[in-house]
Order: sequence, then structure tokens, then C-alpha cells
Amino acid sequence: MVSNTDGVARIDAAGAALAAPADAPVVTASPREWDRFAGWPKTSARNVLFALFLMMLLAAIVPITNGKSTVSTQSFAENLTSPNEKERPRDDDLALYDRAIERIQGGENYYDFIVEEQRKSDYPVTPGLAVRLPTLAYIDAALGVPGQTAAAILLMLAVLVAWWRRLGEEPCPQNKRRLILAFLFLGASLGVNRYYFTLHELWAGMLLALSFGLHRPGEWGAALAVAALALFIRELALPFVALMGAMALWRRDWKEFAAWTALGLVFIAVLAIHLSIIAEQVLPSDRHGPSWLALRGLGGWLSNIVLSSNLRFLPHWLAGPAVILAMLGWIGWRSDAGLFGTFLYAGYGLSFTIVGRGDNFYWGAMIAPAMFIGFAFVPMALRSLIAAATAK
Repeated sequence: MVSNTDGVARIDAAGAALAAPADAPVVTASPREWDRFAGWPKTSARNVLFALFLMMLLAAIVPITNGKSTVSTQSFAENLTSPNEKERPRDDDLALYDRAIERIQGGENYYDFIVEEQRKSDYPVTPGLAVRLPTLAYIDAALGVPGQTAAAILLMLAVLVAWWRRLGEEPCPQNKRRLILAFLFLGASLGVNRYYFTLHELWAGMLLALSFGLHRPGEWGAALAVAALALFIRELALPFVALMGAMALWRRDWKEFAAWTALGLVFIAVLAIHLSIIAEQVLPSDRHGPSWLALRGLGGWLSNIVLSSNLRFLPHWLAGPAVILAMLGWIGWRSDAGLFGTFLYAGYGLSFTIVGRGDNFYWGAMIAPAMFIGFAFVPMALRSLIAAATAK
């Protein structure tokens, strides 16, 4: 916030006017303040445009695929286009989670049966990360299907409200907040697909989108709590927690840095206990899971995002470039949210090029819900880059 000391209504980073005399002139923030590429050197702008053209060309060529798997797992698109929810066969992994929920509802302890259930489904139980943490199974068992539906709707609404408020406090075109929220809805609406209510990445990704929207420097308690729930549902949320801690360290907010670090350490300790319990039940005959080190390259990144989002409806030659454009929008948005989003989506994207098999495409649901906010800033970024590249 910027204090008002000269009788002029100053504008804070969100573009909201502070209190001032009624006849005082209003000074609005210049769009250049949230436009990272405004006034860039010609050579730099041309290099970025060339890199963008090259990335979009490659993205249009690289096929979008979920690879091959020995376990029958359909893509989101294949499931959504099934004619009838009740007639739609359950994927093997979702059916496994269904049975876990049923057994918990019957009074059994998760760790007493989960390894046995994975063997019956011909799923590996080693390494121990092949066995999910019990958090979501207990939550789903307690809620039941009606409760899960209500929770999914409330979570989606919470994501939209949190981001509406954050957008009001970030440097951005305030007259386009509804458009930005529409792009957010494009990603977050997948969270209410009840066919996937047993899928860990669906809930964890929505919770991370909420945590991102709730976070403010100096006001991070709610964001920490929400991210903690996401982390204990799926360990793939750990990079988000690490990035939050790193950004707090960069701001020299030692208290927040300590909080995120403590969350990470507590989770690692709990995860170690989980792995030790699973290890005690492993038999020499148990099948070992294939390595996550798949080195899928650009196709891994694009496939994970497209197949785990509503971009799945587009042909691959449009869906792939759309992911690149979303990244450009985040990079071009000069703000706290834009900086964090750039590191977050680029970091996960890079990891998807290295780790994760083709049948792990649903990992993309960890970041897809809020990623498409970047679309709203693409026109601004392109205009500024072209203007800078063609300047005399």
C-alpha cells in the first residue's frame, strides 16, 4: 500500500484508490507497471519472439499422448464423452481407490488392506510412493458421494472468490477481471467432474490453486493451511511448498520462510513413516514399479497439461501451442502473482519433461486449474514484444 501524504489519491499495487479528499485528482497506475515486456530492447524482444515462434511450432508438431500402460486408464476426454455416467466403466486405478474407500467405510484400517488391494489390481507396491497416502481415502469415505460433490463445488467457488480478490490487489487491468476469472473457470471447472473424485491430483491441484489465490506477502496463514492439505493428499505438491518457501526467503520474510520449511520437514517425516509401513508388507514376489525417469521431453509437458484440462477438446496442433501461450501470459504479467506463476508453471513443466511416464499424464492436474489465467495477458505481451521488436 502507498500512503497518501500530498492530498492526492494514490493507487496501491492492486490499483485500488486509497482514501483522499473528494476533489483530489485520481492517479491511476500505468499499464506499463504490469507489462513486463513494455519498452524492452529491440534485440531482446526479437529473441523472445523467435523463441516463442519456435516453441509454438514444436508444440504444434509434438503429439499429445498418454503413452502406453499395462493398466487400462482412459484420458479425461474419453471418460467425459462416455454416454452415461452409470454405464461408464471405472478405470482400474479409480476402481482401486473406490474399494479403499468402501473398506474404510466398513471400519477397516487403510494400512491393513491397501497393499493387498494393490496386488489384486496388479499394481506395484514398490517403491513405496506407488501406494498413495491415506488422506484422501479417509476424506472421501467420510463425505460420501453427496459430500464429495458439495465439497468440489465449494472448493471451485472458493478458488474463484480467492482469485477475484487477489486480482483486485494485483497490478493488472481491472476492467478485465471478469475475463481473467473466465479463464480461471476454464481450468477450475474440471474439479467438479465427479467421475474423478477419487483422483488425488484433482483435489490437490484445486487446493494449490486456492492456496495460490489466498497467498499475500505477510498474509500467508490460510495459504499455508490449504497447501498443507494438498501436500498430505499428494506428495507432488511439495515443489509448490518449496517455491513458496524460496520466494519468502527472497523477500527476507524469515517467519514465512520458517513456516513453509517446517511444513516441508513435517511432511517428509510423515512420508517416511508411510513408506516404512508399506515396506514392512512388501514381499519378494511383488512387482516393482517402472521408473518415473522417462525423459519425455516437450511432449511430456504438453501432454500432461492438455490431457488433464479442458484443452483436451482441442486438436493437438492447437492445444500444444495454447500451453505455450499461457506461459507467455504469466511471464508477461509483471506482478507478485505473475512472478510466482512463471516459476511455478515453468518449474512443473520442466519436471514433466524429465519425470513421469505417459500413463502419469494426470499429474498435470496438479497445476492446470489456475494456469489458464495466463491467457488473459497474452495480447498485452504480444503487443509489447512486437512494438519493441519493430521500434525504430
